[in-house]
Amino acid sequence: MALVIDSATVADEDLGSGASKRRLFDATIDKSARTIVDRIALTANGSVRLKVPSKGVTYVQVLSGSVSLKAPDGVHGLEDRHVVFLPPDTEVTVRASTRATLLVCEVPDAVALDPEYAKHPAEFRVIDWQDEPLLDSVHDARKRIYLATPKLFGSKAIKAEMIIYPPVTSGANHYHEGADHFMYFTAGSGTAFANEQPVRVKEGDLIYFPDGERHYLTSDDGNGDMIFVEFFTPGNYETVWVNAKACSWAPTGKNIRGETASREIKAHSGSLVPEDV
Repeated sequence: MALVIDSATVADEDLGSGASKRRLFDATIDKSARTIVDRIALTANGSVRLKVPSKGVTYVQVLSGSVSLKAPDGVHGLEDRHVVFLPPDTEVTVRASTRATLLVCEVPDAVALDPEYAKHPAEFRVIDWQDEPLLDSVHDARKRIYLATPKLFGSKAIKAEMIIYPPVTSGANHYHEGADHFMYFTAGSGTAFANEQPVRVKEGDLIYFPDGERHYLTSDDGNGDMIFVEFFTPGNYETVWVNAKACSWAPTGKNIRGETASREIKAHSGSLVPEDV
């Protein structure tokens, strides 16, 4: 059954150096878990060290504030428009210049989910998602921005994307075969339906859909866009739609700022990620 975790109700773990962590999901919550999800808070000038396991991958998204990330190739200034991919055995230090929050999604054994990853490990990468192409749903008012794909991050162990629901928007009922599915809500509120049972969701919630569970969402009226970042582990899976057409996405040629996007993505549908994505 779907599980909703309200991050505001999760106890803080003091990491020292002005950093604290809220563990939102791991194997203590679901023994079959292949993913660890943390929300890390930093005070001004607070810092945290992140180390990736020898077979793992880690996705980091700045949710708020400004930070500097000290990596093997130098120091990167990051804000709430950046996502970072950390390959195996990478160790970085994140230091906040203002109060900041990070969403950290770790796949400890990415090689088990993507055997080719051991032969061709990816490199450290920083993506400005506000430069990435904005896609429109063909069937409804939703919008999508890809955040982690094999082309962007070089791994099929994890896939991530941002989905935007304008007020009073609904998606189609469907389920996924072959992947665990997570959604972290960064704005707005609405209702998630898990096996047709309604569950309220809002900013700061993480919802976990096990493999094969039917689900869809609707956004509230008058509360702005409902926005969430969704993760799939692994990133290659099948999606089955329940009494509906497969979800299809059309390119806008623009990024979320209305400017020309950094690259081109062609129209596509279904769960398989095309090579140009």
